[in-house]
Order: sequence, then structure tokens, then C-alpha cells
Amino acid sequence: MKYVNRPARWYCLALVVFAADQTAKTWIHLTTLLGWSREVAPFFSLVHVLNPGAAFSFLAGTGGWQRWFFLAIALGASAWLAWLLAKPVRSLEGLAYSLILGGALGNAFDRAVRGSVIDYLDFHLHGWHWPAFNIADMAIVGGAVGLIASSVLGHREANTSSRRHT
Repeated sequence: MKYVNRPARWYCLALVVFAADQTAKTWIHLTTLLGWSREVAPFFSLVHVLNPGAAFSFLAGTGGWQRWFFLAIALGASAWLAWLLAKPVRSLEGLAYSLILGGALGNAFDRAVRGSVIDYLDFHLHGWHWPAFNIADMAIVGGAVGLIASSVLGHREANTSSRRHT
């Protein structure tokens, strides 16, 4: 396993994710009305919706306390991820942590400034809609997939290495 210490690279990637997410959300916010929808393809629409909850609108209708709860979780997770990225990490782990960090900060910014997260990507098929999401959400999911892959690949690599030494 090769561990590298390149925190500047990882922080820059997180910043790019954050900037892309906020640019898209700001464009949606400034150019469309809440509730707006435009079909782009038979299975995909751009929309303007607010999500006061978490993934799949979890806790969306609980009276407002969830804004601060999810903001605290996002900021705590972001601080932890920034600390992890300051240490030597494997490349895939660094990529994954950076994606999650940028996504968490993007959604945290929305909660702090706007009160809710702006979602704008809506995939649908025959009247069934996947919950709308945004670039930050994609980065978080991509980072989680990267962490799983890193774990599987690291486990496989460790097993191969231990077999060579026995």
C-alpha cells in the first residue's frame, strides 16, 4: 500500500466540488422560480426544489430543528475529513475523502445561508421519480463508493501481501 501526503491536492479538489455545487445551485436559485421544472430528456428534468431534510428528504417535515442538526453533522464530518486529509492517505482514499468533504461543505453552506438545500437534478421513469439531488450529493455518494472500493482493494492487497510472506 502506498500512502502519500498531499493535503493541498485534496483540499483543492474539495474546493472545486464545493465551487461547482454552489455555482449550479446559485444559477438555479437566480434564474428559476421555486417549483420550476424543465424536461431535458424523457427520463431527466432540471428542477428547483428545496430540501430541509437529509437524503431522500429524511426528517424534512420536523419543524426546523433538523437544519441545525444536519449543519452540525456536516461541519463535524468536514473537520474530521480535513484532519484525515492532512495525513498520508492512499490515493483512492484521498479522492474519496475530498469528494465527501466538498459535498458536505456544499450542503452545509446551503443549510447555513439558505435554510434548506437546493436540489435540481430529477431522474424519472414512467411517473416514478428518484428524489431530486445536486452535485454535492453526487460527490458524497461518489466518495462513499470510493471508500468502499479502497477498502476492498486494500483488503485484497493486504491478503495478497500476507500470502507472499508466509
